[in-house]
Amino acid sequence: MEDIAASFQQAVVEIQVTKTMAAAEHVNAERLFLCGGVAANSGLRAGLDSACAAAGVKLFVPPMELCTDNAAMVAACGTAMLKRGLYLGLEASPDPNLPLVP
Repeated sequence: MEDIAASFQQAVVEIQVTKTMAAAEHVNAERLFLCGGVAANSGLRAGLDSACAAAGVKLFVPPMELCTDNAAMVAACGTAMLKRGLYLGLEASPDPNLPLVP
């Protein structure tokens, strides 16, 4: 099972690196920023580091302790709002600008 998981991760990393570098080339990017929770993936870091070095693109990656997913933050906010009696029903539409406080 470990081989399957490792093979899957390697395939996903290769696809992500290939697509990212194609996009960077398409816009003649000189810099690339890897951020968010996915930036904690060591395989993706290494793959982009190699690809960027070969393409002459400067890669910026924050320190590992800053590569977090915001899911915990969103859940904590939701919990706080629920405790205050604030909630949206299932009919609500996604809103990226929804305020965190009323």
